Amino acid sequence: MLLSYAFNVAEMVTAAVAISVLTGSVNPWLYVGIILTISIVLSPFNFRYSRLVLLYFLTPGMNYKPELSQTQLFRSGE
Repeated sequence: MLLSYAFNVAEMVTAAVAISVLTGSVNPWLYVGIILTISIVLSPFNFRYSRLVLLYFLTPGMNYKPELSQTQLFRSGE
């Protein structure tokens, strides 16, 4: 969850700098509108890639073990 917030903040700062450089406007509603639109459009990217970063880079010791996912509900011979 914290990584998705970090991605979102990075995108917002990047968008704010880009708006400032490209338009030179000081109208706060322009910033709010564009930044909220970018945030909503890129939200699937944020959540998906924050999970990938968390799984592969921040918890490298956790690996998938297929033998643990095969549970036997009914055991024969008992």
